[in-house]
Amino acid sequence: MEIGVFVPINNNGWLISENSPQYMPSFDLNKRIALSAEKHGLDFLLSMIKLRGFGGKTEFWEYGLESFTLMAGLAAVTEKIKIYATCPTLIIPPAFAARMCNTIDSISNGRFGLNLITGWQRPEYSQMGLWPGDEHFRNRYTMLSEYARILRELWKTGRSDFKGDYYQMEDCLVRPLPTGDMKIICAGSSDDGLAFSAQWADYAFCLGKGVNTPTAFAFNNDRLAAATAKTGRDVKTFVLIMIIADETDEAAMEKWIHYREGVDQDAVAWLGEQGAADKTSTTTNVRQLADRESAVNLNMGTLVGSYASVARMLDEMAAVPNTGGVLLTFDDFIEGVENFGTRIQPLMKSRAHIG
Repeated sequence: MEIGVFVPINNNGWLISENSPQYMPSFDLNKRIALSAEKHGLDFLLSMIKLRGFGGKTEFWEYGLESFTLMAGLAAVTEKIKIYATCPTLIIPPAFAARMCNTIDSISNGRFGLNLITGWQRPEYSQMGLWPGDEHFRNRYTMLSEYARILRELWKTGRSDFKGDYYQMEDCLVRPLPTGDMKIICAGSSDDGLAFSAQWADYAFCLGKGVNTPTAFAFNNDRLAAATAKTGRDVKTFVLIMIIADETDEAAMEKWIHYREGVDQDAVAWLGEQGAADKTSTTTNVRQLADRESAVNLNMGTLVGSYASVARMLDEMAAVPNTGGVLLTFDDFIEGVENFGTRIQPLMKSRAHIG
């Protein structure tokens, strides 16, 4: 099972709490995390792109870096670890995205890949006059399929003449070709999103669920398997998980309770309002993210416990069929990545090959 880090490109990571570690994103912070992850043999780094946050007392995600630029910098200071940026496809045309990817492929010597997003939070794009209208909720994966097809053509041949409903290429040239195997990730968990991943992606992002319920995501693996049965492609899941670990189960649980008690209610309310805007699907992962019941950790699966307990639960995740890897977030990223590498990973049977 591959292990990745969802690097903190926006302020305060993935805890919407006044009691969790408060910090601003910077290249230096992410460089420290990247070098630590590489030192401990982790497999990849991925950064999201968020163009408007949720406000509240913590100004959650109001401060953020840009994904391609950040990952280009991290590609230049690392040597082995795979690097993924996230592309806001409503803003960056596919041919230009292909050229940006090829550039970071050159910087990284073939270690780069791309996470494609359709865009689900209207204010991110309407603030710049780029929201195409709420019909985008219905059409976004049709549009993304055209986008991915153009990327694949340009990466393979350097040329595209694709003519679609959303994009028109006319002898479009993007060269040189990438040297590495350019992987695509997609986070869509709606039926349309999984159908897209089954056709175009190499990995499908999904959210873990619950606290200390490590295999609760398995139903998404089953849904993806049903989708890939129609396309004949091998696509595996990357599961997004938060780790809150300490010397003992009790100490870790105390931290988790403390974070929950400090939930930023105004930021959570904003998230819930935005998550309800898409009326077209009940299976999208945005509904899970925006559920007010436990939004302090954006409702992602969370492993809370001692280093040994977390290692055991991660091994349980690795045993779920069609799981390609996990994408980790932490309450404290500097300490979290170091403790993962020195205290958790050595106890994992599924990472026994890492020496």
